[in-house]
Amino acid sequence: MPSHGSLTKAGKVRSQTPKIPARPRRSPVPRLRNWRNYRRRVLYAQQVQGS
Repeated sequence: MPSHGSLTKAGKVRSQTPKIPARPRRSPVPRLRNWRNYRRRVLYAQQVQGS
């Protein structure tokens, strides 16, 4: 099966790209996270089902 381009050049662009450090993220407080999930699962589902 022919490949698109030679395998010797595989990954060339990615290795040349400058590394940008990831932005620090904090996961939300469990209580807040649970409330968001509840809203998405239960409350939003009721709205969609009712209309």
